[in-house]
Amino acid sequence: QFKLIVENPEKPVASGLQVTAFVEYYPESEENIQDRLQLLIEDDIVDIPVFGLIHCCNLEIDSEINFGSVIANSRIISKEIRIANRGSSSGTFKITYDGIVLHYIEPTSGVVKPKSIQRVKVDICTDIPRIIKEVIKVNLQGRGCADVWIKAVVVEQVLKVLGVSCGNVLECINFGPVYFGSSKTEQISLYNESPECMDWVAVLEDNAVGGEMGTDLEASADAVLQDLTLKSRTRDLDVSTLILCIPNQGTLLPYEKSLVTLCFSPKCVNFGVSDSPMKQDYVLFLRFEAVGNKDCYLQTLTNHPHHTELALTGSGLPVMLTVNPGPVIKFMDCFFGEQTQVLCTLKNESESLPVTFSFRKTAHFNISPEKGKIKKRSAKDVIFSFSPHQIGTFNVKQVVDIIGIRLEKKNLQALKTKSFHRIYLSFIGVCKPKRKNILFKINPGITPMISNATGQFVVDGTGQCTDTAPVAILKSTQTQIHTHQINRNCKDDALIAFPNDRTASIRPSERNKKYRTIFTKTERYNYIDPEFSYTDDERLSKEAHKEYYADFISSLRRRCLQEGAARQFYKYNNSVNIGLKPAEGLMSPRISITDLHKEKLQFKMLPSDESCPLTSQKLAAIGSKSSVKEIWNGLNAVPSSAQEKEDCSLTLTSKQLHQILIGPSTIDFGDVCVHSTTTRKLHIINNLLVHIWIQIEIEIDELQQTSPLSQVVPPLTRTHIPVVFETNTLGTFKKSFTYTINNQHPGHVLVVAKAVSVELELSARELILNPIPGYLAGTEFRTTVTLYNPRNHPAGFTWKPINTHRGITFSIQPAKGFVEAYRDLDCEVVWHPGFNSPRAGEFNLCVRKGNKIKLKCFAKVTIHT
Repeated sequence: QFKLIVENPEKPVASGLQVTAFVEYYPESEENIQDRLQLLIEDDIVDIPVFGLIHCCNLEIDSEINFGSVIANSRIISKEIRIANRGSSSGTFKITYDGIVLHYIEPTSGVVKPKSIQRVKVDICTDIPRIIKEVIKVNLQGRGCADVWIKAVVVEQVLKVLGVSCGNVLECINFGPVYFGSSKTEQISLYNESPECMDWVAVLEDNAVGGEMGTDLEASADAVLQDLTLKSRTRDLDVSTLILCIPNQGTLLPYEKSLVTLCFSPKCVNFGVSDSPMKQDYVLFLRFEAVGNKDCYLQTLTNHPHHTELALTGSGLPVMLTVNPGPVIKFMDCFFGEQTQVLCTLKNESESLPVTFSFRKTAHFNISPEKGKIKKRSAKDVIFSFSPHQIGTFNVKQVVDIIGIRLEKKNLQALKTKSFHRIYLSFIGVCKPKRKNILFKINPGITPMISNATGQFVVDGTGQCTDTAPVAILKSTQTQIHTHQINRNCKDDALIAFPNDRTASIRPSERNKKYRTIFTKTERYNYIDPEFSYTDDERLSKEAHKEYYADFISSLRRRCLQEGAARQFYKYNNSVNIGLKPAEGLMSPRISITDLHKEKLQFKMLPSDESCPLTSQKLAAIGSKSSVKEIWNGLNAVPSSAQEKEDCSLTLTSKQLHQILIGPSTIDFGDVCVHSTTTRKLHIINNLLVHIWIQIEIEIDELQQTSPLSQVVPPLTRTHIPVVFETNTLGTFKKSFTYTINNQHPGHVLVVAKAVSVELELSARELILNPIPGYLAGTEFRTTVTLYNPRNHPAGFTWKPINTHRGITFSIQPAKGFVEAYRDLDCEVVWHPGFNSPRAGEFNLCVRKGNKIKLKCFAKVTIHT
């Protein structure tokens, strides 16, 4: 089958030249053959093997596919098997698998072209934790059967709370006793023990079973029952202000640890006048949840998201610092320059905690020591000194600051030592003046402003005039003593000048005021110095300047008010407010205490402070509010208004994503008939105060009728999207589709169904027909059989009797028809008696494109002799 075409050289072949030979191969059968060529080179013989191979395939396949470690989050994960053909002709393959773990293998058979690769898609469902180790059989042309192992480890998404120092799993943190108003912190580690990233959020369980809010756990049962007002005082206490979790949300990488600080800040409940502060114990539960798919609370599903719960215990104690004597401390009277002291004892009555005090500085009083620390059940002496710097009675309030650790409001990660409690003391002291000998001298002349009753003797050294010259404040028209006759009709508002005010009469004064003498009312001469006084032109220019700047400032104020009004207008210039400030000029309604209490209990909005963790009661309250406002249609498919565009462009935090409920995470359609349509609801609950944009991506043929695939959900609103399932293939269906929130945050939903054919069920497989009492012999025997349709599609049926050699004496009506989905239908079976009539009969219930059931009928005839 080989042919050699060559011309052998007659002469030796020189160096650099060559001889070409051709070998032709003509196969006569589909088999590989082998031969050889002999090349004679002078005295040497070289054998050249020649092979004749037919066209064949050479298929190769991967022996293993390893999905690795994945979390159980009800998601469909796909990988590919590569079948490579290294041969020169096409090769076929066929895959067989008898298990139930591998959900989807496509294609299961096919042809691989030469020098090409065929990819086979294999899907697994991560619905439950398990170890997947399955083998599939692949029959390769020319290679026989090959085994391909499919391996995966499906684990739970575990979030653990570990101790910082020991690294052990923590179940409880005891803060111990802490003063009211102060803070105590503990640190923990959050550990993501799973192979994928995890968004987490902290939620305070303020309504959990076993929680305590401000109860003295060491008190007797009778004491607790008597204090029935304690429950009402602690009912409305905001738990998020007692426990701070920093941070309270975040993202953990696979197998990553993150440091979290827990801060306990107990607050004393407001007591009455007659009440005294008491110890208050707290038992709270902090839940760390993984943010992701969440089942809608409207459905009773069992697969809840994984969470870790941490118990928090602590006690709030009042500051029990007593001052003896106190709180009012009276000092002995002393003279100017002297000092009196009082010895006081500060006693810490607390049995658990020390107390650190600091006295504030107060004028005329000294304290030694000004600050210090008193251990529990201990006392310390303090000396209060009264050192007055002036004469008089002093009644001051002395503030005693209790120093402790507090959390900064601006920077919650910073702890500072500062005052968290105050005690007020009252210091009373009297400083008396020393006696002084007073000398008197005779008044030689005019009576001054200050004099004795007779005006003859004046105290030396007291009552001295000020630097400015005295000017009278009486009007000249109020007295007529010694008034000159010329000036008696003087009715102007001139001021009366004292006789000794010469210094005031020659100084520059205001030109619009006049002064007259005290006796004759003669107008006094005022000298105006031209070197220091303003001229008339200068005064007019000064007034013009003053008026100009007053107008300038007034115009600036008007422009500022106009710009503020314009900003307010544009702020509220929308379709709702139309430029008007909401509630502008409206009077607030009168709300009673009962209404406030009901409103506070009914709807508690989430705290605006991002440092406060979420609480279960606040989430439930907002969830109930959003469930009331339910919208089924009329929502926008894309953001249209400016507010919607702004809201839907936001990147949501883990805490915000936790308040968006999209579920159920697994939609189970159950048994669904082929060629039928079934609908389930995908609920969407937006508990945020902003709009969100939900976009669904579906590439599954069985879910193509689902609509709408995009919706803008308003704040505090609930809606749903109908998910429509339709298939033409029998078998189990399990696939997932994805969705995004604000085009940034992904999620997925698993769809499970079992495609079955139409089916009817019978109420009984055997019927016994009895005669009706009171009827004559020879009458018909009747009974009924019920057809049940458990499927979601109408079923067409036909009764076909089984004919025997003795004939058919039974009949069924209706003989054919339809049974609606999830309905039933009664059929009447009649036996017609006759001579030698068979008492048994059979029917086949034939369901169109469905099952077949055999019904046996027996007539029970009683013969009387």
